[in-house]
Amino acid sequence: MQNYTQDYLLDKQITIYQPVDGYRASTDAVMLASLPKLVCEDQKILDVGSGTGAISLCLAERFKTKKVEIIGLELQPRLAELANMSAKANGFDFLHYENIDIRQKMPPHLPNCSFNHVITNPPYAEKDMPSPNPSKAAAHNLSDCRLTDWLNFCIKMVAPKGFLYVINRAEAIDEMLAALYGKMGNINLVPLFSKQGQPAKRIMLSAQKDSKAPAVIHAGLIIHKEDGAYTPEAQAILRKMGQTGTV
Repeated sequence: MQNYTQDYLLDKQITIYQPVDGYRASTDAVMLASLPKLVCEDQKILDVGSGTGAISLCLAERFKTKKVEIIGLELQPRLAELANMSAKANGFDFLHYENIDIRQKMPPHLPNCSFNHVITNPPYAEKDMPSPNPSKAAAHNLSDCRLTDWLNFCIKMVAPKGFLYVINRAEAIDEMLAALYGKMGNINLVPLFSKQGQPAKRIMLSAQKDSKAPAVIHAGLIIHKEDGAYTPEAQAILRKMGQTGTV
């Protein structure tokens, strides 16, 4: 296995192993993990494109008393292996990761419509120059899979009345909404602003399958103060597992 570091999330509540020179989790993962709220006992959660496992590790910590089952799907075998190491290190025996390419046919134990909650941080860069690091390029650059294709897969995996959670670049909102149209409702949009007065760079989205409830655009979250430090609201999420949950 390639060299890796032992890092921490949520003010050292969670141990996470990450490659030294490959893809490493960002604050986006922890922000997205704050979004789900209506997670009930014995439900199933799917993390699509799980990377080093940051999103699902945070969810496992949040909902460890609910007897949930969490599965992460990751294209890169090294990242899936490290993520499984992290799950074991944290004692999350209800969480595991599988090395799966979502562009291929799913195995029988992962049928359509089988997860109450599907969460994903898709690759952002569709036209940007790929990183010379293969792991980072695979994680950040869409290749042979448009964002619409990625979201269509996620929607297929959501159970009736289940929920989807996504974070992506703000300018992708039109493609995201187009993928959801006619399939999911109760859409909640949470813009993320780097600093006050700047346009949103990221947007988080939650939606419910088969719902007819109207969409809501929330006030959003400012991540940094003018001096670059995290705002109290961002700190509450990144350090103390606070919630931006709308569903």
